[in-house]
Amino acid sequence: MSSTKTIGVIGGGQLGQMMAISAIYMGHKVITLDPASDCPSSRVSEVIAAPYDDVDALRQLADRCDVLTYEFENVDADGLDAVIKDGQLPQGTELLRISQNRIFEKDFLSNKAQVTVAPYKVVTSSLDLEDIDLSKNYVLKTATGGYDGHGQKVITSAEDLEEANALANSAECVLEEFVNFDLEISVIVSGNGKDVTVFPVQENIHRNNILSKTIVPARISDRLADRAKAIAVKIAEQLNLSGTLCVEMFATADDIIVNEIAPRPHNSGHYSIEACDFSQFDTHILGILGAPLPAINLHEPAVMLNILGQHVEAAERYVTENPSAHLHMYGKLEAKHNRKMGHVTLFSNEPDNVVEFGKGIDF
Repeated sequence: MSSTKTIGVIGGGQLGQMMAISAIYMGHKVITLDPASDCPSSRVSEVIAAPYDDVDALRQLADRCDVLTYEFENVDADGLDAVIKDGQLPQGTELLRISQNRIFEKDFLSNKAQVTVAPYKVVTSSLDLEDIDLSKNYVLKTATGGYDGHGQKVITSAEDLEEANALANSAECVLEEFVNFDLEISVIVSGNGKDVTVFPVQENIHRNNILSKTIVPARISDRLADRAKAIAVKIAEQLNLSGTLCVEMFATADDIIVNEIAPRPHNSGHYSIEACDFSQFDTHILGILGAPLPAINLHEPAVMLNILGQHVEAAERYVTENPSAHLHMYGKLEAKHNRKMGHVTLFSNEPDNVVEFGKGIDF
């Protein structure tokens, strides 16, 4: 049997593009399903231009590919179930459903994986908010559809309840208590259905709910870093993970609290392309193919900066002035405000001296 596979990727954004690049380097062929024929993946793969819930297009993709994967969560799980053959989607649709719905996700993390999450309650209407203790701070999140801060309302006082009640009456939600934490961190883990491999712990800095900067390794104790990795591995093993998964967490002074999971390569893992001997995209492709997985080594401490639409010109100047920085532009045709257009990775032992775009180098 030929070792060359045709891999179908649902979603043609930057994650799909970088998955495809890894797959192509390994000698595989890639076909992407995306509504936009000029999506980032169109530069490196064939594209079937169709909506993600177009079952006929999903069937065409499935018929033409040996293995399927997805680059983001909002994929039609029912549509996939209708077209995939046995084992064709190694990640499975159960993981998709868990990560599409915060209620399912919290239940899985706290009850099945038995890891620590922030105190939460399920909210089905504004009635569920009537008795909350306003001496505490909360964030109300819609159960489905939210990303980069969309579908969320922070509650710090009674004045916030009007908007929160409207959100609660519009959709099922999860109410989470704010956690006092030192750092936001994440751990990338990849599996092949049997074994797992884990990446260094990443420290993440967000601006306006969008990742701005990732520092690797995270500036936490070895004990907490080992605990964070062990939690990610525990979750991966509970899922019989195939492919790459990101576990987002909060690090407190003496504990790790799991925030959410993303069943795919993740923005905070982009540094791994240059900074590790295998990237999160390499291990994703190896994982979904059921291939043996390497141990991951970090070459040197690294920093990754996101380039948003308003940062493109500053980023171009930045890499001219810092030629050892690795620039990745995703090929998106329109630079919209707060839209992820690319990233820069550089090696540095002094991460505080690497200034985020929008904080001093966006002039």
